[in-house]
Amino acid sequence: MNPSFVALVSPAPVSPALILPQPPSEAGVMWRRRRGRVAQWRRALLHAASDAWGRVTAGIWPVVQQTAAASTAWLIARHLVDHRLPFFAPVAAVVALNAARGERGVNAVRLLLGVVVGILAADAAVAVLHHGYGALAAATFAAMLVALALGGERIVIAQAAVSAILAVTVGGAAGPQRLTDALIGAGVALLFSQLVFPAEPVLLLRGAEAAALTDLTDLLRHTAQALERNDQTLNDPVAQHLPTSRDTLSDLAHARLRSSAIARHTPLWWGRGSTVLRECRDAGRLDLLGMSCLMLARIATAHRVGDSRQLAKPAPAVRELADILETLARAPQHHDTRQRAAQRALDLIRRHEASDTTRDPRPTALHMAVQMTATDVIAFAGVDAATAVDAARQARTTPDQSPDLQVRAPPSTP
Repeated sequence: MNPSFVALVSPAPVSPALILPQPPSEAGVMWRRRRGRVAQWRRALLHAASDAWGRVTAGIWPVVQQTAAASTAWLIARHLVDHRLPFFAPVAAVVALNAARGERGVNAVRLLLGVVVGILAADAAVAVLHHGYGALAAATFAAMLVALALGGERIVIAQAAVSAILAVTVGGAAGPQRLTDALIGAGVALLFSQLVFPAEPVLLLRGAEAAALTDLTDLLRHTAQALERNDQTLNDPVAQHLPTSRDTLSDLAHARLRSSAIARHTPLWWGRGSTVLRECRDAGRLDLLGMSCLMLARIATAHRVGDSRQLAKPAPAVRELADILETLARAPQHHDTRQRAAQRALDLIRRHEASDTTRDPRPTALHMAVQMTATDVIAFAGVDAATAVDAARQARTTPDQSPDLQVRAPPSTP
């Protein structure tokens, strides 16, 4: 057959680019949507399970201690004091130990105080009004008022009210028996919290410091990213992170108070108060460092102009500060880590130069915030505050002559 004739009658090949894509069927669209929702639910379920497992692993040891304390209190009340139904002794032990590390001993004393106040208020109300609604109302009201006058702690108010109600309604030996059980439960709680499983104040502070440093690292990373990309929309993550960072610093301040209380109230730490005091001072310097980071992030992301290149120049310095804080967060107890962090911060001050401020004063403010944050890093690492300020000033004025820093060793833990 003639090849030309075959070419003439055969259909020409259609280019793939000319083939129009067929719209997906309605069933296919529904299937993809359903699969996307299933994947989203699966991710949410895995995230929730991971969070739950993290909470369980973090709280398993206190739960074991509370279980042991409840069992011990019940055995004492049942076999040594011979209470037929010693239900409140283990309850008191669990309630007293159901507090943060460093506050469990105080919680036990508060529980005992509330029980005593409630029983005394019930005895006075019954002596005047006998048993009945009037005595119940008067005893509960008076017990809660006295608890408020004694400090107003919630556990004291609750235990005072419950003890008054039980003493009036049950009557008889309910008041003395509850007081005995409270003494047993609180005594066991004090034994566990102060002698058997005492809190470690330095480790408590180190954990709070690591959490604060990690949060500040994230804040500075978001800030550096917003500066590098010069994108106004990236300011929102920084603004949303600021309250979280402030809350983390508040947790650090609370840990300082608890650590000081442990050093004062725990017999095992009475001779080592200076160690806790030094770590509390370091935590106080970290609080100043955190405030500098908050100010740096606020200045970097407030009232930015979309085409401002001057504000993008400090971005590498901000990112390096984030790297330094991340290193400290991993091992705040290591002297070598602190020494390297302080030296890196001082080197950053040497290299960081102020921008031209003839038309825009904001780069100057940002430059000063970077310098202040680096100086606070040096002070937190273990250099005396006045020495850190002098070293930073010398690094700015005479970079070639600034001395190397000597960081003191952090307090050791037993």
